[in-house]
Amino acid sequence: MVERVVVGALKTNCYIYSSAKKECVIIDPGGDPEGVAARVDVLNMVPVGIVLTHGHLDHVAAVGLLKASYAARGYPLAVAIHAADRKFLGSKAADAHRTSLESLDLIDSAIFGDEFPPLPKADTVLVDGGRVLGMDLEVIETPGHTAGSVCLWSSKEGVLFSGDTLFFDGVGRTDLPGGDDKKLRASLQRRLMVLPPETRVFPGHGPFTTIEREKKTNPFMREAR
Repeated sequence: MVERVVVGALKTNCYIYSSAKKECVIIDPGGDPEGVAARVDVLNMVPVGIVLTHGHLDHVAAVGLLKASYAARGYPLAVAIHAADRKFLGSKAADAHRTSLESLDLIDSAIFGDEFPPLPKADTVLVDGGRVLGMDLEVIETPGHTAGSVCLWSSKEGVLFSGDTLFFDGVGRTDLPGGDDKKLRASLQRRLMVLPPETRVFPGHGPFTTIEREKKTNPFMREAR
């Protein structure tokens, strides 16, 4: 099961994913914690954790509030992120996010509010080839957008959560701190282009797509061949 909730000022795709009957994970909750939790309730699911494709604020802003809310309801949620992006969580997270926003000239913008949200530290580190919190999702390391960017792939369900690595007709920017254009292109070529063409891609922003479509029409995928 894949359910999308579009959240935050940058219209981030937050996903609720389940490969079990009742349990689910929440992927990239970048805002609107109440709306995300309400959708989980409507689906009659029990979340077991929060999984982050990378650490940028528009993908993690609601992590703290969601974790606290579910803890109060008796559901402790593990927060999982790649080690290279752990700096975006925990007590010093504001410094990392401030650096990113300064590079975009957004540090004085109200786009994310007046204060950085409290963000808990990571409970689980995502590693290449590892499984995600009991779900049938495999971690694929795809550095480039950030040093710790990952995609989450279910071979059984034929779905890929690509974060800001791959979009419909595009890819994530690489001009922010930790971004690397060469590494992003290598990630596309070596990690994503080899996936089954029928794989459905659920990106961090914008519409859904497939690996087959992006290989044919996405200029960045064509260049990566």
